[in-house]
Amino acid sequence: MTKNIFKLGLAALAMTAAVYAKDYRAEKPDAWTAKTVPAAIEALYGKITPAESADVKLNAPDVASNGGAVPVSVKTSIDAKSIAILQDANPESLVIVFDQNENTVPNYGIKIKMKKSGTITVIVEGKDGKFYSAKKTLEVALGGCEG
Repeated sequence: MTKNIFKLGLAALAMTAAVYAKDYRAEKPDAWTAKTVPAAIEALYGKITPAESADVKLNAPDVASNGGAVPVSVKTSIDAKSIAILQDANPESLVIVFDQNENTVPNYGIKIKMKKSGTITVIVEGKDGKFYSAKKTLEVALGGCEG
C-alpha cells in the first residue's frame, strides 16, 4: 500500500513538472540554430550583459578524452528562472535550457558533444531579472564527431 502511494506521488510530481515546462524550441527557434554563443544568447534572452558570478558553479574537465561525451555539471544558489548551457565548438551553440520553478533544484549533470576544443558557457536567468554566467575552456583530445 505504501509503495503504491509513493508511486502515485512520484507520478503526480512528474505530471506537475511537465505542466510547468516551457518549450524553448517552439518559443525561441532562432536560439537553437544560432552559430555563435552571443547570437544564441541574444535569440534566447535578448541583448543582455550577464555578470560572471561565483554563485554559478560550472564543472567540466580541463581535458576531455573524448569529445563525444564531455561531462558537464551546473549548480547555483541563485533563485533562477532558467539555466542555459552553450558551447562554441559545434555549428549550433545552444545545448540545453532548463526551466526552473519553485520546486526545482538547480543542480544538473549532462554529457555534451564537442567536436573540438572550446568554451562552455552557462547563463542563469535570475528571478530578480538579472543574468549571471560562468565559463570553462577545455581541450578535447578526440573529436566528438570522430570519437
